[in-house]
Amino acid sequence: AAAMAGEALSRVPDVQIDGGGVFKYVLLRVRGAGAPAKDVVRGHGWAEYHADLFERTAEELARHGLSCECLGGGRLAHRPEERKIHVYGYSVGFGRADHAVTTEKLKAEYPDYEITWADEGY
Repeated sequence: AAAMAGEALSRVPDVQIDGGGVFKYVLLRVRGAGAPAKDVVRGHGWAEYHADLFERTAEELARHGLSCECLGGGRLAHRPEERKIHVYGYSVGFGRADHAVTTEKLKAEYPDYEITWADEGY
């Protein structure tokens, strides 16, 4: 079971965010049975609430035998024409994500971007 969970976990993208705009994001810790956990970033403009992102992702993961917990949320300002992403704000329901962790994940996914973060702002 652990090997299968590990394989399912390895197929979960570290980052899934919209291609541009300002939108909410959540930082999630994904787990499989007996497998190590990994943190992933999900951010989309369709989400009215941080919980929408969490619930949709949890449903998708459950189909692969994985579970997740929300470590917090915030907002992303993604400006592809400037190759910039700014991470800021917080989630009323889940609290503030560790933006430093989110920034590292985004840097791995967008190596040619300037990625910044700040604890202030909503």
